[in-house]
Formats: sequence, C-alpha cells, structure tokens
Amino acid sequence: MLIRIVSILFPLFAITALGYFVGRKVKPDLSHANKLNMDVFVPALVFGALANKEFHLTEYLPLLGATLVIVLGSGALGWMIARAAGIDPKTFVPPQMFNNCGNLGLPLAVLAFGDEALAPAVVMFMVSNLLHFSFGAWLLDHHIRVATVWRVPSVLATMAGLLVAITGLSVWPPLMVAIKMLGDISIPLMLFALGVRLTDSRITSIGLGVFGAVTRPLIGMALAWGVMLLVDLPPREQALLLVFGALPPAVLNYIFAERYHQEPEKVASIVLLGNLFAVFFLPLALVIALG
Repeated sequence: MLIRIVSILFPLFAITALGYFVGRKVKPDLSHANKLNMDVFVPALVFGALANKEFHLTEYLPLLGATLVIVLGSGALGWMIARAAGIDPKTFVPPQMFNNCGNLGLPLAVLAFGDEALAPAVVMFMVSNLLHFSFGAWLLDHHIRVATVWRVPSVLATMAGLLVAITGLSVWPPLMVAIKMLGDISIPLMLFALGVRLTDSRITSIGLGVFGAVTRPLIGMALAWGVMLLVDLPPREQALLLVFGALPPAVLNYIFAERYHQEPEKVASIVLLGNLFAVFFLPLALVIALG
C-alpha cells in the first residue's frame, strides 16, 4: 500500500517541486503560460472529458450533488469556525470552500484511479469552478455581477461539453483528438505552475495559516464521509469524493484575495501551508480510499 501511494503522489509532488525550484532559481514569468492554460488548455480538458461519447451526465448527478454539499458545507462550517475564532470570514471561508481540485485533483484522480476517473473528477472540478467564479467572487465583493461568469473560458467549455453530452451530438473524431491533445498539456503545466506560484507566497500569519491548512482537509473529509453514508455512490466515486475532501486550498483563493484586497497575505499563508500539509493529508485520504 505504501509503495502504491508513493507511486501515485510522487509524480505530482516531483513536478510541483521542480516548478518551485525553477521558480526560485530562474524566476520565470508564467503569466502568459498560466493565461493560456486557463483560457485554452483547461477548457480543452474539460470539454474533452464531458463531450466524450462514454460520458453520461445522468450517471454523475449523485456525485454532482455530493460535491455541491461538500463545497457549500465546507463554507458553512468555515464561517462558523471563523466567527467563533474571531477571524474575518471573507479571509477564512473561501480557502475552506474551494480546494485545489484542478492543479492537484485532476492529475491525482487519474494517477490513483485510472483514466476512467477523469470524467467524474471533471464533474467535481466543474462544480467547484462554477461556484468559485460566481458565489466565491460574490463573497468577496457583493457588487460583482455573477451573471458574467459564463464569460470564463472553462465555464464556456463546461456548458459546451454538457450540451454535446446531453444532446448526443457527435464531434468529428480528428477534432476531438486535437482537443484532447490540448487538454493533455494542462495537467503537467498546472502542477509546474503551482510550484512556481508557491515561490511568490509568503507566510506572514503562521498560526492562522496552520489553522486553515488543517481545518480545510479535516472538514472536507468529514463531510465526504457523511455524504457517503447518505448517498449511494459507486466505489470509485466514493474514493474520489474522499480525496476531493482532503485536497488543500486552491491557489486561486490567493489570486481572488489579491484582486479584491481581502487580506491577501493571510490567505497566501493558508494556501501555502495548506499545500505543504497536503504531504500528510493526501496519503491519509488515499490509505482510506484504497484500503
């Protein structure tokens, strides 16, 4: 079991560590690469998974609902914890709600559970991504227009992929191959960029950072366990849901905090320490999921 878990996690942490090392030594400007990834490669990955002939949305409705419960439930529990601890909820709640289901979640799902796990992993990413760009942005700025979320490329790709899946339209096979090739670029680039991005983060609030880094996976796994007792999911989806709950905060939380001037240094501490603590929590989740 230990060898299997190491073989699953090593590629993820190795590529992320390489990105961190290169970021420290070379300090590359990945702003254009990251924009291409979010605007082209990730949407291609999402569309390719959803528009696949073998993808049937109705099969994943229970998983979709379960993911929604975990994301919103993490936010509700995070809000109560923040209020009890005297922490600004706008600083603490988003990192509790929105985890790293893109950079870490998608490659981890494929490495741990095979290519067949990509579609359900994309469903979970789709739920979290849609909520982050709409409700998550609204949490930080109540004046934001949530209706404009459809302009986000990954959201557009989600809508297009679901349209193809629901209507049964057939995408020209050579075009689908090209789309999947573009999507294959996204996962290693996300991991590498995550490592580079972590070099820009600074730990200014160690206590809050550790607190948020620990509560995020504990809340997520507890909610996943509770949902699994109530919702009848296939074994693979149960395992994916548990791993989803254990994922660390998304780097996007820091980007949003910086954009909306919501104590970005504190959020950066939660995100950075949360991703470091993933070294402990992800193996724990995999032991439970694969056991």
